[in-house]
Amino acid sequence: MSTTLPDSAAEAAPEPRFATLRLLLRSPSFVAGALIVAWWIVCAIAGPWFAPHDPYASDPLNSLLPPGPGHWCGTDEIGRDVCSRVIVGARDILGVAPLATVVGTLAGAALGLVTGYFAGWAGTLVARALDAVLALPLVIVALFVLAAVGGSTPAIVLVIGITFAPLVARTVRAAVLTERHLDYVAAARLRGARAPYVMFAEILPNVWPPIVVEATVRLGYAIFAVATLSFLGFGIQPPSADWGLALSESYTLLAGGAWWTVAFDAAAIASLVVGVNLVADSVREALAS
Repeated sequence: MSTTLPDSAAEAAPEPRFATLRLLLRSPSFVAGALIVAWWIVCAIAGPWFAPHDPYASDPLNSLLPPGPGHWCGTDEIGRDVCSRVIVGARDILGVAPLATVVGTLAGAALGLVTGYFAGWAGTLVARALDAVLALPLVIVALFVLAAVGGSTPAIVLVIGITFAPLVARTVRAAVLTERHLDYVAAARLRGARAPYVMFAEILPNVWPPIVVEATVRLGYAIFAVATLSFLGFGIQPPSADWGLALSESYTLLAGGAWWTVAFDAAAIASLVVGVNLVADSVREALAS
């Protein structure tokens, strides 16, 4: 006997799969944020090919030129083109911040699953330890660690990622504490499924939305953290065109009126963080609807 669905039902069946995407594409905030982020991703990937000048070439005879024809964002204290350095500088921050976010999200999700599933005294003890870690300022912890191990790119990724992990773990743990009492988890246990299978094959797909939201939110914080560490001299090192490093090298020039050596890098950081936050807010609203 045929069980072919009516045309209306067949057309409605795929709706849940694409409902979130459709909500996002209809959100002006998401579209605006995605376009901002996409622009900086293009700069990070192809910036050296369309930057108007060599971002590392100095020209002392043309140092501290204000914005104008030939140098649309002016030049810095040694004559390097600010516009080219802003474009190319996206590569460093977008090469570090997303990796740190991935490390923090994966570590935090795994930790949240374990402490939420094993919610006895051991899980509670780990949760209290995570709360104690969260009381420490991220930048201060990162400064202490990087001062000890050095400011290499892998160290920056690991430090920021590990610092974010407790934040992600707390969110995931709260979701798992609710899911672990539902019928599908009990059914998996009755089938004899082991704890790792139940956590990662049964519970994880059902707590995926808060993990996605946490990842998008933490990306914005990671961008700001990388820029802050570079500004303080513990992040990406010269001769990189990193935005935070550029601010550190040029902020003293503000007293002499060379505002352009700082303004465009600061605007780049702000625009990228705002773009990521717009995307994060839109994703959170779409997943909650």
